[in-house]
Amino acid sequence: MASLTTFGNDLFTGKRSFNFVGNRKIWFSVAILLVVASILVPVVKGGFNLGIEFTGGSQFTVNSIEDTDQNKATDAVASVVPDAVSKVTTVGDSAIRVQTNQLTPADTNDVTAALAQAYDVPESEVTTSFIGASWGQDVTKQAITGLVVFLALAFLTMALYFRTWKMSAAAMIALLDVLVITLGVYALSGFEISPAAIIGFLTILGYSLYDTVVVFDKIRENTTEDGDNAPRTFAESVNLAVNQTLVRSINTSIVAALPVASILIIGDFLLGAETLRDISLSLFVGILVATYSTIFVAAPLYALFRQNEPEIKKRDARVLATRARSSSESAVVPAV
Repeated sequence: MASLTTFGNDLFTGKRSFNFVGNRKIWFSVAILLVVASILVPVVKGGFNLGIEFTGGSQFTVNSIEDTDQNKATDAVASVVPDAVSKVTTVGDSAIRVQTNQLTPADTNDVTAALAQAYDVPESEVTTSFIGASWGQDVTKQAITGLVVFLALAFLTMALYFRTWKMSAAAMIALLDVLVITLGVYALSGFEISPAAIIGFLTILGYSLYDTVVVFDKIRENTTEDGDNAPRTFAESVNLAVNQTLVRSINTSIVAALPVASILIIGDFLLGAETLRDISLSLFVGILVATYSTIFVAAPLYALFRQNEPEIKKRDARVLATRARSSSESAVVPAV
């Protein structure tokens, strides 16, 4: 614990430092690769695994069963509708959920009877429901609308608070980075995108923005307090702020990720609760990616946006000139 405290103090005072801003070309290259890969994954895999809420279809739930063999459900559906596309999942220890494309009322009744016979339960233990694709379209439209409104309000609020649109732009790019990578992980894992997952996606944007604002607030403090007599260049002040908040960012992400990981493991492997699994995966991945994005994307990007401003260039040139003069003076050896 003492060593960790010393490590944090060294980062805060600048005695020890990681050059996040100076190595931004590396981080930006990694970020671009991750984003491109996240876009290509669903393209290669043929799209996302969308839930029935977005595609529409019929759903059957067989309860109070002793044998959770999914092949029985697949065969039962195929015996009634041979060309039906079915998706079977186990729910807990005593239930099976079967999702198919849209079936007629007659086919729905026949599939219900076939499932009851396959699992040796009364037909009353088989519940059916139908979800139209229009509902999923409405959810998608509302989610996109909510995302656009959120980004617009966040951009405006940050621009007013920090008094520069460049911080807002850097934060928004980092947010999109988080969203794209999280979607890429979803596509790679094959997890279903459900309304619960959409809620998770929107939630992690708030978390990412919070983490970015904390770091940016420290950046503003450093760059404002330095003034005209700054001992550091603008990029160095930004880098110092990232290092000063590094331990806090890591601790916050760990504290947030651990309970979410517990929910993911319990919900998926123990309870078979798909809602818990869907929302916890998006939160877990989003928390980790948000921490990475704030440190390696948002802060270096903000420094890049401002490095060519006349005042910043003038200040940096003065700092570098002072250093060069001090270095040359210290190199002079007095004659004996």
